[in-house]
Amino acid sequence: MMILGVVSWLQPVHGYDVRRELLRWRADQWANVHPGSIYHALKRLTQEGMLREVATERVGARPARTTYEVTPKGAEEFETLLRKHWWECENPVDPFQAALAFMPALPAPEISAALRNRAGVLRGSAQLFRAAIDSGWAADRKPPHVAWQFERTIVLAEAEARWCDRVAALVEEGALDQPAPASSLPADPDGGPATGQGADQPAHPPADTGAGSRAGRRWRPAPGMPELPIFKFDASPRQS
Repeated sequence: MMILGVVSWLQPVHGYDVRRELLRWRADQWANVHPGSIYHALKRLTQEGMLREVATERVGARPARTTYEVTPKGAEEFETLLRKHWWECENPVDPFQAALAFMPALPAPEISAALRNRAGVLRGSAQLFRAAIDSGWAADRKPPHVAWQFERTIVLAEAEARWCDRVAALVEEGALDQPAPASSLPADPDGGPATGQGADQPAHPPADTGAGSRAGRRWRPAPGMPELPIFKFDASPRQS
């Protein structure tokens, strides 16, 4: 979507200028755009009929430059993807979310330190974007929605930073070592205990008695761990 959008805004446009514009936006940091794959994506979109090559020119010893523009098919695809991302709310792929699933595998002091560090990084990012807004940079010859993008980044970063501080404090208080409440385990269809959970089986594996800390614990996932739901919200208007 990003490449189709930039080409549609700047067309006719060289592939070099598409890449430069996306890098100027730092799209590699917040969108699924990799600088090394932009030229390949331009060629692929051309093969799929989304873009067309207008001209190829060479100046001196420089590599040949191809000029692109969006086809009607590409314009339709761009609008479809744009509306999809505006109206649908999906959970983004986040490696940190995967790491959270294995939180008990690390020592509590390391988890707390990592969360405190993450909070600091997030607040630093928020301060950077806030400084750009306060200095007027975001409003200087830029459309209003650029500042709104920055504001959204600030809100999300500050909210997660507060969450990191709260969970770090809970970990430091020993909350991670508390057994999971029984209600969090799925019930067996036959009315017995959760699958893999007998009356003599604890919800979590016991700590190694010789270690004296979570660092020496041999961690395993709790048997009967409930499957998490997948959330996907579609608020697109319905046709009557």
